[in-house]
Amino acid sequence: MTWLTPKARMSGTRADRPGLAKTLEMLRDGDTLVVWKLDRLGRSVKQLVDLVGDLHKQGVQFRSLTDSIDTGTPSGRFFFHVMASLAEMERELTVERTRAGLEVAKQLGRKGGRKPKMTDSKIESAKKLLQR
Repeated sequence: MTWLTPKARMSGTRADRPGLAKTLEMLRDGDTLVVWKLDRLGRSVKQLVDLVGDLHKQGVQFRSLTDSIDTGTPSGRFFFHVMASLAEMERELTVERTRAGLEVAKQLGRKGGRKPKMTDSKIESAKKLLQR
């Protein structure tokens, strides 16, 4: 039997992921955990390697559809480690570029976040109405 975890709407960085925990509890010897993409399962190589190692000890295989990873073979396990390392590096580079971009924007005087829904004049008008 194969358990398929749906494409998560929750960040892979969160340590407490109830959907993943529930899925892992249901897995039995001979099952295969299938995920859409490797980075949906974890954010660090250690986290991914530990999880897949635990699955292997339970007799559970792992497959990542987008990354074409299947840990049922020695070459699949090797490829998993390579892809986990590359995924972690990609995440770290993305964070680095994002921080650099935010710093440049800050130096240029730009504010982050959404634009206010109400202008200052509308806020003043609302305050006057409340004071009546």
